[in-house]
Amino acid sequence: MPALVLGNTAVIKPAHETPLSVYNLFEVLHEAGVPRGVVNLVSGAGSVCGKAMLKHPGVKLVSFTGSTEVGIQVNEACAPFLRPCHLELGGKNIILVMDDANLDLAVDGCIWGGFGTTGQRCTATSRVGVHKKIYREFLDRFTARAKSLKVGDGLDPGSDMGPAISQKQLQTVMEYVEIGKTEGAKLVAGGHRIEGGRYSKGWFHEPTIFADVTPGMRIAQEEIFGPVVSVIPVDSLSHGIEVANGVNYGLSSAIYTRNVNAAFAAMRDLHTGIVYVNAPTIGAETHLPFGGTKQTGNGHRESGDAALDFYSEWKTIYVDYSDRLQRAQIDTGAFAGGE
Repeated sequence: MPALVLGNTAVIKPAHETPLSVYNLFEVLHEAGVPRGVVNLVSGAGSVCGKAMLKHPGVKLVSFTGSTEVGIQVNEACAPFLRPCHLELGGKNIILVMDDANLDLAVDGCIWGGFGTTGQRCTATSRVGVHKKIYREFLDRFTARAKSLKVGDGLDPGSDMGPAISQKQLQTVMEYVEIGKTEGAKLVAGGHRIEGGRYSKGWFHEPTIFADVTPGMRIAQEEIFGPVVSVIPVDSLSHGIEVANGVNYGLSSAIYTRNVNAAFAAMRDLHTGIVYVNAPTIGAETHLPFGGTKQTGNGHRESGDAALDFYSEWKTIYVDYSDRLQRAQIDTGAFAGGE
């Protein structure tokens, strides 16, 4: 936590549907001997607790992670105070799979990127752009792997994918599945809620893949935050980069290729804050700057060295212990006397 490293106190409000992980963090901090009042936990709805925190004049800085819509509201609330505000918001991340890619590695990356954490992660892979030369082979292998995933209790080591966080989020996923069908995308895996038996206690949905998606479809443009992946055929690297950049978000992207020149071109031209080569869009490099471009937020200030500037203020200090007046008189006398 860079805020604490730099000598600040902090108040943390977790999402009201997922407070337990932050609560467990606080138990660890307490056991480690962090003094009372240095880091503080507030639980509740953002519309109540979050608004109260934003209105409090004692809050000198805000770091927010959430939707773009709420992030805009947070930014507006900070403006009257001229309060620094860091926003880490939505994403519509893509993996590009080129015709020279290691397909075993690429399929693994797309499975983990798309369905790890049930797609409920800002860096989750929701689009896959596949070179047309290998499109059918990749799609067959990707679809077969998705259908083989075991959906179940997220705390069960035997589960490959857990449930949606809430009934509301499940409903959002189901609505986007219907949107994809209406738009003409080809549903090749999943597409249904899982119910009955052990699935009766939870909001479970099948890993879902749409094929033959065009870049302008809503399922290829809007953040779903669930286990739905759109597979888009691309003609070339340049076409893939054009598709990748053709959304309002710019958090994470990846490319699978054996061609070093193609990899470096992607690093240069992908308009995202994070680029992976031969790895999925989901990462945990907390020692590195993290953030995105466009409607994803306003920079890499959550972690890494970049966080040091955000959680601190520069102060310029000039010190002179000499008697400047006496020195000036001596210098003047020496010149006047010609010595």
